[in-house]
Amino acid sequence: MDLRKINEHLKDKTPGEIVQWAVKTANRPVVTTNFRPYEAAILHATTRVKDNISVIWCDTGYNTPQTYRHAERLIGQLGLNIHLYVPRQTAAHRDVVMGIPDIDSPLHKEFTEQVKLEPFRRAMKEHQPDVWFTNLRKGQTAFRDSLDIVTLGDDGIVKVSPFFYWSDAQLDTYLEDHGLENEFKYYDPTKVLENRECGLHVSGNR
Repeated sequence: MDLRKINEHLKDKTPGEIVQWAVKTANRPVVTTNFRPYEAAILHATTRVKDNISVIWCDTGYNTPQTYRHAERLIGQLGLNIHLYVPRQTAAHRDVVMGIPDIDSPLHKEFTEQVKLEPFRRAMKEHQPDVWFTNLRKGQTAFRDSLDIVTLGDDGIVKVSPFFYWSDAQLDTYLEDHGLENEFKYYDPTKVLENRECGLHVSGNR
C-alpha cells in the first residue's frame, strides 16, 4: 500500500468520497465513536455510504448526562448499528477503590487501561476490522499532526480519517447542512487536557 500516493489522491476529495473509496477496499469496516464534539459528522458520513456499518462505542462510564442524551438522539436519528463496550468494572465500584486518579498518579495508567484501552482491544478483537474510520483531525495533538487521511497501524488495520484536514468552522457548517446536533459537554476522564493523547490511537500506529 503506497500511503503517500493514496493520501495525495484523497486530499482534495470530500469526506463522502473518502468513505466511498475506503468502503470499496474493505471487508470488515468499523467506525468508532465516543460521541464527543463533532462525532456526528463521521457517523453521518460513514452511514450515508454504508448504513449498516458497525459502530463501536467504548463508553468509559463517566460520560455526562448531556453526552448520553446526545448519543441516544443520534443513534435514533442515524439508525446506528451500535456495538457497546464498557469496562469490566462499574464506575461506582471503581470510584470506591480508585476514583479518577490525577494525571500524575501512578494509578492513572491502570485507570486508562481499565476504562478505555481494554474495552477497545476487546472490541477490535471481536470485530477484526480491516478498515477503521475515525474522526481524528490535524491540529488536535502533536501526534495526530504526524498522521494523514489514511494511515496503516502495526496491527495491519487501515485507519481512515475523512475529516482530517477540516476545521471546526467547516464541521459546524457540515452539521448545520445535515441537521445534526453537536455535543460540547463531553468529558474524558483519561485525558484531563484536551490536547493530550489517551493512548488509544497511538497504540495502533507505533
